[in-house]
Amino acid sequence: MPSHHLHAPLRSSTATSTTISTQSFTSRLILLLTLLPLSLAALAFILQWKGNSGFMMDPTTANSRWAPQGSHIKNHEIFPGMELSVLSPKAHKSSDCSSLGRSGAPSFPYFRDWKFDFQANLRPKICITTSTSAASPNTSKVLESIPGVKLIYRTTELEEQQAKSRIWNETWLSSFFYKPCNYELFVKQSLNMEMAIVMARDAGMDWILHLDTDELIHPAGAREYSLRQLLLDVPGNVDMVVFPNYESSIERDDIEDPFGEVSMFKKNYDHLPRDTYFGMYKESTRGNPNYFLTYGNGKSAARVQDHLRPNGAHRWHNYMKTPNEVKLEEAAVLHYTYSKFSDLTSRRDRCGCKPTKEDVKRCFMLDFDRSAFIIASTATEEEMRNWYREHVVWGDKDLKLKLLRKSILTRIYSPMAIIQGLRESGVFSSIIQSAPTTLSRDKFLASVDSSNSTRTVSSESMQSRNTNKSRGNQATARKVLGLETTALFHEAAVPPLSPPGFLVEA
Repeated sequence: MPSHHLHAPLRSSTATSTTISTQSFTSRLILLLTLLPLSLAALAFILQWKGNSGFMMDPTTANSRWAPQGSHIKNHEIFPGMELSVLSPKAHKSSDCSSLGRSGAPSFPYFRDWKFDFQANLRPKICITTSTSAASPNTSKVLESIPGVKLIYRTTELEEQQAKSRIWNETWLSSFFYKPCNYELFVKQSLNMEMAIVMARDAGMDWILHLDTDELIHPAGAREYSLRQLLLDVPGNVDMVVFPNYESSIERDDIEDPFGEVSMFKKNYDHLPRDTYFGMYKESTRGNPNYFLTYGNGKSAARVQDHLRPNGAHRWHNYMKTPNEVKLEEAAVLHYTYSKFSDLTSRRDRCGCKPTKEDVKRCFMLDFDRSAFIIASTATEEEMRNWYREHVVWGDKDLKLKLLRKSILTRIYSPMAIIQGLRESGVFSSIIQSAPTTLSRDKFLASVDSSNSTRTVSSESMQSRNTNKSRGNQATARKVLGLETTALFHEAAVPPLSPPGFLVEA
């Protein structure tokens, strides 16, 4: 009992001390919670005040810099490439290369004074080949002035050379011969690719890739946003890399600069779960013949080596072995198809087919191209515009949001940012200004001795161009969709193919 009385005052003192300490901590916590929002509010006010003074831009003001002239922004939910895009002023309608030097507003100042790196020791070296009939004289002059660009004109001499080439006399391409429009283009692309292989080999290139002028490479999955880095990580035993294509999904009918204005794309079947693809197939097509408007079998890059040949515009092959081919899980070709309303009439104007369902089959390989040609050849301007809005433009916001949530549609802003940055850095304008005043139309004859892709080179030189094998295992960190092999050395050329059609399950 005595001990009980002895310790009672001590416990009371301890309890009182604890209560005082708790009250002190609570008071400090309340003070901190009161001061913190006040401090943040004061900081936000200061930053906004400085932004209005020209030191830092307020986000609501930044939206107006992305908006086209004459537009009115009514909310703060507009981001680049969504409701509004990076646009040059609408007053400029020219399709010539001079428009590259113009910029609506400086939005990426950190690209200022950006310079291209043309160091000779960069590896791997990549050749990109393309064919076009749309280059104006001014555009040709600019292209000739760019370091690393080789412009080849289709002359009588070139056609005579290509008529003697190996692939012209082989059966794998022959089913596309002597047909108009897209078939003729397909053959020309293949012949040009054959010649490009020789030029790439002579120039010491490591990889070769064929792209159309309405396509860009999206090197997702690499440690940096770089095609060079992506191919550097490919194991040495891989001969070809397939890039599944994503198709542009435009949101307006007045696009003038697709690379700078389009940010929404439809994903390829290869990059989607099977259930998602077929489960949303009807909503994704919106009444069009296929999931994509045009092709869906991607493009491929080939390692430059002996006996390489094209296999149509979408694939490569090898005369002496079955090539190893991988398809990457993230990287893609961005295909800006029918992204401008004028694409309807441009296809019509360069094809001399009758606008009937039977005759267009001679000109076009894909169903949508056939339908578009008939509409462009028979409808009025207003009817064409309405058809374009219904079949090409994505105007239904609810459907867009649904497909974006399902990852069938995706947003890719990198090309827009890069194009805008190149404009603002002065790269485009400086190239245009430095272009020669005359064309060197026959220059290529001195550099192209033969268009025969079977010409041999020494094994030593080929080994020196192989990717560093010590980096071969780096690709294991990045998933690939699978290893593909080609069964026959002389199989038919791979044409543009539509994605898988809708399957009716039993």
